[in-house]
Amino acid sequence: MVDTTALLEEIKASPYRDIVVAAPHTGTVKFAQVETGQMAHGPQGQWKEKPGTLIATLERERNPKQILAPEKGEIVKLHSELEGKFVEAGQPLAILRHKLTRAEVETLILRRALYLFLAPERAKYYFTPEVDKKIRAADAHSVVVREGMELLIMSRMKREAPLRYSGPEGVIYAIYFQYNENVDAGDPLIGVCPRDSLNSIQDVIMRVQTEWRERE
Repeated sequence: MVDTTALLEEIKASPYRDIVVAAPHTGTVKFAQVETGQMAHGPQGQWKEKPGTLIATLERERNPKQILAPEKGEIVKLHSELEGKFVEAGQPLAILRHKLTRAEVETLILRRALYLFLAPERAKYYFTPEVDKKIRAADAHSVVVREGMELLIMSRMKREAPLRYSGPEGVIYAIYFQYNENVDAGDPLIGVCPRDSLNSIQDVIMRVQTEWRERE
């Protein structure tokens, strides 16, 4: 079992994630009017209809393509030495230092603390009717999973097959898939928490919700 309190303190000591903004294809770089130390914004609006901060323009065959900040963060590195130069696909253009949000911290802790039951192949997944009924009547924490339990239905190419749970006994704490949406092989379907660890995980998540300060 992961020490969730120690994990939270570790995240607090370095609450950032560096995002590399790279050239999506070959072309000639022209940087926008941005500089190191400046805050860049990612897409905004209810449907992310407002684009992020313009970092650079990449021109290929007289076809300019805007390179926008994918998330909010401070520009800590700008490869201005590439101004006017031809670059290859994948060439780093800038680095943004993104302050983790409360939701991101919660997700990070749970991904480390829970047992993740992974999708065996790319497909759509559904809970069995019995499990789905329990979740709708109460919540996911009311469902105890055990080795070999018929838990999910895997739907692929209009064919359905039962999927049995494999892993330690515990309660479903987190659900990572959406009905009618494909899940890639290796992505988590659910996060399982041993019942004797439930209180400690709930306590650390409560601490995140009350102590974490979002950056304006």
